[in-house]
Amino acid sequence: MLYDLIIIGGGPAGYNAAERAADGKLKTLLFESRALGGVCLNEGCIPTKTLLYSAKIYDYAKHSTEYGVSFGSASIDHAFVIERKNKVVKTLVGGVSAKLKKAGVEVVAGKAEILGKTAAGFTVKSGDKEYSAKQLLICTGSEAAVPGIPGLRESVADGFAMTNREILGMTAVPEKLVVIGGGVIGLEMASYFNSIGSKVKVLEMLDHIAGPTDREISTILQKNYAKRGVEFQLGAKVTAVGSGGVTYELNGKTETAVADKVLVSIGRRANTAGIGLENIGVLTERGAIVTAPTGKTNVPGVWAAGDVNGRSMLAHTAYREGEVAINNILGKKDSVNYDSIPSVIYTNPEVAAVGETSESIKEKGLDASAHSLTMRYSGRYVAENEGGDGIVKLIVDNKHNSVLGVHMIGSYASEIIYGAAMMVERQMRLENVREFVFPHPTVCEVIREAAFDIK
Repeated sequence: MLYDLIIIGGGPAGYNAAERAADGKLKTLLFESRALGGVCLNEGCIPTKTLLYSAKIYDYAKHSTEYGVSFGSASIDHAFVIERKNKVVKTLVGGVSAKLKKAGVEVVAGKAEILGKTAAGFTVKSGDKEYSAKQLLICTGSEAAVPGIPGLRESVADGFAMTNREILGMTAVPEKLVVIGGGVIGLEMASYFNSIGSKVKVLEMLDHIAGPTDREISTILQKNYAKRGVEFQLGAKVTAVGSGGVTYELNGKTETAVADKVLVSIGRRANTAGIGLENIGVLTERGAIVTAPTGKTNVPGVWAAGDVNGRSMLAHTAYREGEVAINNILGKKDSVNYDSIPSVIYTNPEVAAVGETSESIKEKGLDASAHSLTMRYSGRYVAENEGGDGIVKLIVDNKHNSVLGVHMIGSYASEIIYGAAMMVERQMRLENVREFVFPHPTVCEVIREAAFDIK
């Protein structure tokens, strides 16, 4: 049977694109080798947020006397939290399946391999069956990177070390957890396990945590973690894993971090191996499919969206990339603006950001400046955060007074950042931000305060 479109991968990019394609009257076939929803729904975004919300409630309970509330000793049942996480995931996966069925998308559970191209279209094989389509959208996502550090792969195999997939199924709380990598996944899991009682140590090879996050923000986040008891070793190069610990080099000396469990979270790599890209000549770079902002690859009729292109490994980016690809397939010109994609670290406090940072404007030589303001200019923030040290930072173009970036650390940051992303997307000027009527009292109105604070 000939389809209009075959999509390989049922994660955020794939299943959302499939719905949009079906809405556009394209006869669509979707392949998924593991579970609908991909890494985000099954092993990433949703499971981690479920755990982190339980930890946040527990943190509130432990510190409730600071707000005049006392109800005895608080406790957390990690095994129950994992059960609830599984229930949440099952519910949402079922929802994705129902939506695809309602849209008329045909779904095949199985690994797909591209065999080649014929006059009829692209041929894809799954099991002992072959399928053809006029267009092909590749959304095979990414997987945790497990480098060749001595003992690491063996430790993952025997369960001593884990990736994000395994740690989200662990029902016992490790007394000592060593996290290799101070990026988003590592920090979120460090936050959770620190909250529920583990002694957590984070080993990061860079001289700062949170990767490309604005340095002022990441420094505040690290201080908050340190107050809670998380230990950081920055500039640490891991050299071996196994025998109950992690060996690393720091300042020319060899050190060992004792651990009951190890989380390896040093990044992700695109899933492009074994899907037959070489059979149709799709161009890759460092393992990721090369795409234009439209989603096009170098092969006419072949598109890619989501983590597999390595451009912005975020679920919401994947949604947008999939939509852009479908729009272009349907004849509507569209492209992704990668300069205004927000990012969030769902720790407590939350971190959210969009656009240029203090560091990036210097690296790019932009005529722009950074302006920070304490979150304590928000009455609601003060009312709800005893001793909070959150800030909002605006990056502003000096010539036009347009907003190039917004960065926040504090409560509700994840829910506020979309508005800031719109400001960056539309290159909004400070005078326009000042004219907005923000609801009061809210934390988001601190953005307006920051706009007025810039002279």
